[in-house]
Amino acid sequence: MKATVKWVDGVMFVGESGSGHTVVMDGAENQGGRNMGIRPMEMLLIGVGGCSSFDVMAMLNKSRQQVVHCRADIEAERADAVPAVFTKIHLHFVITGRDIKETQVKRAVELSAEKYCSASIMLGAAGVEISHSYEVLEG
Repeated sequence: MKATVKWVDGVMFVGESGSGHTVVMDGAENQGGRNMGIRPMEMLLIGVGGCSSFDVMAMLNKSRQQVVHCRADIEAERADAVPAVFTKIHLHFVITGRDIKETQVKRAVELSAEKYCSASIMLGAAGVEISHSYEVLEG
């Protein structure tokens, strides 16, 4: 896997993935930025949510659950020192669908957390306290 990050100006950068997709990163005005893009640490948090959501949906689809919506709400806490690393991350999945079996959602979330989500497992191994929860809605 490869990626490139190019400086634009100030604290703005454009990242390009090996698959050719780009994202703009920028800082707040008080950090020399223009607030024109996502912050790098926000991107890391979104990456964790995306990685885990990918796993959960793959497993729910494989178990033939009729998912209409899947949302991961992610909250994190950071250290008050430099480096301001993540200390806690909580992922809360909201799964909406028809006749969704809660046992399947529970299993998918647990397997993602314990076995499949490379991003959250890597951060957990680095000392970040990672927790998960879920709710199932009919719809």
